[in-house]
Amino acid sequence: MADNDERYLKIVLDPIRVCAHYRPKFGQGNATGGLTLAEFQTLYRADAFYNWFGLDNPLMYAAHKAAGGMTSVYRQIGIGCEKLFRTVLRDELGLSATDVAWSYGVASPTGGRDRKLSLDGRVPLEKVSDKKKRARVHGWMQQSAAKLGVDKKVFESLTGAVFEVRQGYKSKDSKRQNADIANAAMAYTQGYMPCATILSAQIDTDLVLRYTNERWVVLRGVEGANDPLTSTYDFMRDVVGYDLAGFFTRNRKMLRTEIEIVLKALLAPETT
Repeated sequence: MADNDERYLKIVLDPIRVCAHYRPKFGQGNATGGLTLAEFQTLYRADAFYNWFGLDNPLMYAAHKAAGGMTSVYRQIGIGCEKLFRTVLRDELGLSATDVAWSYGVASPTGGRDRKLSLDGRVPLEKVSDKKKRARVHGWMQQSAAKLGVDKKVFESLTGAVFEVRQGYKSKDSKRQNADIANAAMAYTQGYMPCATILSAQIDTDLVLRYTNERWVVLRGVEGANDPLTSTYDFMRDVVGYDLAGFFTRNRKMLRTEIEIVLKALLAPETT
């Protein structure tokens, strides 16, 4: 399994490395690419109110840079791990890039352009050519459905599973929750079991309860549970066939080093 480590590390680390170059935008839009310290001070000194309070202080810039950068680090870790998840599904289950992608269109209520919504991964059972692997995934789906109380007739209509992959889920944003619930409903109508795959243990128990009540499978990033119905890492090892926890453990030194480099860049005062 270590044979893929270099390729998998690149998938995870490339998005994270982008964070080292983060600059706050201060409401100036994405086209600017963020402001330098000098540009920030020019902007704030031209604003009488901010100038009176001394908000052009370099420490204010550093605070904005650190705050936005920390959010970016979490986001980019999530993006890298989403890509890794899809890659592992392809490698272990013999799926194509098209196979592991899932999206659907939503008509605009105002008659404008339709929106395209998607989840982070898909396993269509009929595309898994290895019979033993297909049986493992199907068995996991069957046990998960029984645990969630999914009607047997509904389960019999399912043709695979779709996955929402996140590094953690500490927010209680109702808009995000409602969108996830809508995704789950759409997944079932299209014959897929929805699964929230959390890579850390950071998810509020209230959210787990709400999602499972809406018939989401919820996997959390806990080790040692020996339960692929609740643990992301047990699911990856026992069902998909890849020891993802082992990958992170083997490469923790590199992961820690790269994160430290990014954090130092975000927290260091800008000198130019």
